[in-house]
Amino acid sequence: MKPDFSNLTKGELRAYVIAHPDDQAAFHAFVDRFTAEAPSETFDIPNSNAEFEEVEILIRQKLNQLKMG
Repeated sequence: MKPDFSNLTKGELRAYVIAHPDDQAAFHAFVDRFTAEAPSETFDIPNSNAEFEEVEILIRQKLNQLKMG
């Protein structure tokens, strides 16, 4: 008997998908859940070295925030 995917936590759903890689319904539930919760922000591709450096700084700042949080 399959679990009710809507009642599983993200971690439980991820673990189920990993343990049952051929279960297409579980995979679709997983993708739907994570897509629905993903931020809708988009960013332009950096065009200069200065923009690349700015993006690198922002990524490092975000990683530091995640480590401390």
